[in-house]
Amino acid sequence: MEVYNSTLGNSFILVGILDDSGFPELLCATITALYFLALTSNGLLLLVITMDARLHVPMYLLLWQLSIMDLILTSVITPKAVIDFLIKDNTISFGGCALQMFLELTLGSAEDLLLAFMAYDRYVAICHPLNYTILMSHKVCWLMIATSWILASLSALGYSIYTMQYPFCKSRQIRHLFCEIPPLLKLACADTSTYELMVYVMGVTLLIPPFAAILASYSLILFTVLHMPSNEGRKKALVTCSSHLTVVGMWYGGAMVMYVLPSSFHSPKQDNISSVFYTIFTPALNPLIYSLRNKEVTGALKRVLGKRLFSV
Repeated sequence: MEVYNSTLGNSFILVGILDDSGFPELLCATITALYFLALTSNGLLLLVITMDARLHVPMYLLLWQLSIMDLILTSVITPKAVIDFLIKDNTISFGGCALQMFLELTLGSAEDLLLAFMAYDRYVAICHPLNYTILMSHKVCWLMIATSWILASLSALGYSIYTMQYPFCKSRQIRHLFCEIPPLLKLACADTSTYELMVYVMGVTLLIPPFAAILASYSLILFTVLHMPSNEGRKKALVTCSSHLTVVGMWYGGAMVMYVLPSSFHSPKQDNISSVFYTIFTPALNPLIYSLRNKEVTGALKRVLGKRLFSV
């Protein structure tokens, strides 16, 4: 078969969910609305946590990082998908595809680890409150954040470079919303079975241990909460943790379908829906879940916006 990507000047064609949908205009409008919701809600959350000194604690510093990751992740994918649909040009350059893949893998992997660290933070706060300032100091918090970014970026760099070194066959159509490893490997001329196993191992390594740590943390939290003497304290702990578990369910559900489910169970439509769920829906809903169900955040939002309006 003819190999076509011998130079960086060649391109791919992204054939994503907008092209396969029965109502593409409605879906495009929905995705656009979700993107602007993600920009607004994450932007407000970043502003509130930055401006309000009372939120400069590990729990909200981790949430601050989550908003940054979500904001960049959805911006890497959504604007291009919408603009491509509107101008009827779905091409992406070889270098652009590699960059998009690297950024998506970095941000996705970093969020996998960050969500586990957030669960640990809640575990320490509820199960060991007297030792919280020691076990979750600002130094420990920033170490968690740095670990998430460094491990994720190193892993993403290695997998992105290795994926793009494959020779690709004449068909340039990637049946996906953006450049991601599984659909891109379907265009490779060479045998990718060993590498697909490596990608599967990466998915299991980056998703299963953090997910298991989250389940373990919340199991211990639930046990502690049920033995709390104060109804108010029990309710506050359950509200905080339920919001985090909602985020975890949305994020890990889509990611596991994409990277842990065996390839024989995959289809382009299913992969598109899964990826849209954790790259577009989740970034838009995360800040709403945290802010609407957290009195500290809503109170800080009122204070910050009140000061802004009063100063104007």
